[in-house]
Order: sequence, then structure tokens, then C-alpha cells
Amino acid sequence: MLRGPFLDRSWMAQNPSYDSADIIMLGLPFDGTVSYRSGSRFAPEQIRLASWGLEEYSPVFDKELADVNFHDAGDLEFPLGNTYKTIEQIRLNVEDIYKDGKKVFGIGGEHLVTLPEIQAVSRYVDNLAIVHFDAHTDLREEYLGEEMSHSAVIRHCSKIVGAENIKQIGIRSGMKEEWEFMKKHNTLCHKFSDLDCLKCKNIFVTVDLDCLDTSIMPGTGTPEAGGMTFKELNDWFYYLKDFNIVGADVVELAPDYDSSGASTAVATKVIRELLMAM
Repeated sequence: MLRGPFLDRSWMAQNPSYDSADIIMLGLPFDGTVSYRSGSRFAPEQIRLASWGLEEYSPVFDKELADVNFHDAGDLEFPLGNTYKTIEQIRLNVEDIYKDGKKVFGIGGEHLVTLPEIQAVSRYVDNLAIVHFDAHTDLREEYLGEEMSHSAVIRHCSKIVGAENIKQIGIRSGMKEEWEFMKKHNTLCHKFSDLDCLKCKNIFVTVDLDCLDTSIMPGTGTPEAGGMTFKELNDWFYYLKDFNIVGADVVELAPDYDSSGASTAVATKVIRELLMAM
């Protein structure tokens, strides 16, 4: 069983039983290393509330959420101001999920939460690869002297799974050195078939919501113009449904920067559709 402690929030159409569920939704309300606009720690709670405004049925996948068989474990509670203890707490809880033969679906929170998820999953899943949706490369070694940063998360993950096992989609911002890293390791994808080399792998999908254009997703910590539409993102998910997805997360919604609530509604639908792909 999971360690917790948890706050009590539930996604609609979840399986109330942890033991009989295949996927465990885990809220990760942490934004301690955000470099521009903080507030993503409020996302998991707001997403849960917004989920009740969604239909359970996805016409794209022709599935209902009940078909996914996921359990919402709620939000982990973190020690404010302690990044390393937070990372450890995430890692331990995600390890528990895989010990129990289940998959994680993390809801951030900032993108650094992906690192302890990958640390945990890699202990139980061989041949692991990452499909990374984002506006930003996230390939720095450090940010202002701090290696534990959301802007360095994929670089740290590459040291676990290998740079050759990372594919990145939607990237349009980063330092020259990061773009050189992508070119060297051929991580950047432009078409669906660029992912085909991962068909024999076990895939972790991580979605930074700023991969979407700012006209669709203004409520994020580091908005970046020139992004994809919701349909374009969902088309990638539909292609990934034939891959072996062993875990996923959706991160970087900062709901208070979009008072209309539209960004939160979009984030919630992104989560629904990615669940369908799993």
C-alpha cells in the first residue's frame, strides 16, 4: 500500500479501490524550483474539481474512463521548502505503486516531479524510454547553480534511461547547448514515425502543458508562443496508444494565471485523453 499522507480529493469515474485498479493517479503539488511564475502546486486540486465538468466518454478513443480502471490516491503532502525530501517522498510512493504491479499517473506540480517518478519506475521496469511533450528542452545541467531544477529534469532523466531512449515533441525554446544535445542524440520528433524506434520499449509519457500554444494554455508557469493545438497533442496520444505505456504524468498547469478556468479545463481533458492511451 502507499505511504501517504494524502489530502482527500477524487477524480470523477475513478475506481475507489486501490487494490483492484491498474493505474494509480497521484497528485504531486510541488513547485519549489519554478524559475518564473509559481503556482503549479495548486493544479492537482483544481484539476480534480474541473474533472466533474468533463464527459466520461472520449469519442477519439471510443472509451469511457471506467474502461481505464484507475484509482485516484489523492495529493501527496510535501514539506514546504525541502526539494530533496519532496523528491524522496515521491520516489518512495511511486515505488510502492510498481511493487504492487500498477502504473502511475502523476499530476503536477512542476516538471521536476518527473525525475523521482523515473527513478522509481526504472527500478521495476526494464528497457525504459521517455516521450517528452514540452515547449522547453529541460536539458540544462543546472539552473543558477542548482541542479535540482525543473529546467534540468530531462537531462537528469537521460542519465537514468540513456539519451538515446528519449524523444521530445513540441520543443521550441532552450539554450544553444540544449539544442546541440538534442541534435547529438536525435531526440527531437517532427512526425509520428519518429517514435517508431521506441515500439520495443516501455514508455513513460511526460506532458508539460506549455507544449500547447499560449492561446490555449495561458495558465502555465513559463508560457511560450508557437505551440501545438489540443488536437495536435491528442493526435500524438492516439498514435501512442499502440505503444507500451507504463506510466505518465501531466505537469505545469498554474491555474491562477487563467482566471477564466479554461486552462484548467484543457489540462483536465489532456489527462482524460492520455489515460485513454494507456
